[in-house]
Amino acid sequence: MKPKTKAQELGFLSRDFAVAKDKKNWLALFDENAIVQDPIGKSPLDPTGNGHQGIDAIEQFYDTVIANGDIEFNILESIPCANECANYAQIVNRVGDVQIETKMIVIYRINSNNKIESLRAFWDYQKMEDQLNEIVSSQGLT
Repeated sequence: MKPKTKAQELGFLSRDFAVAKDKKNWLALFDENAIVQDPIGKSPLDPTGNGHQGIDAIEQFYDTVIANGDIEFNILESIPCANECANYAQIVNRVGDVQIETKMIVIYRINSNNKIESLRAFWDYQKMEDQLNEIVSSQGLT
């Protein structure tokens, strides 16, 4: 899929760098005051529900969430609009022998410096946790 806008291009690069475990280039896509909300709202990944604000917090999010798995990130549809892009995607994350699948909508907004100022991922954390619990239970790993 060839990007039509800068926002769409950065969304595709964010996916590419996350999958490749290219932390340096992934972080370079973001404005120093950017916010990452992945998922939106309160979850064990974001207990306050306020997102990960600023490059240091985004780096910690990377180290905690992205760096720990083997991610397959398929963009099923991408809709660019002005300085934003909404990507409908399916993520498969493998950690050891465990594989979790999640569908999500990720909205990227860029600023006038062509940096991501906001990454907002809409996905069901509870559904992902339920998958994990089912796998653990079925394998007798409780």
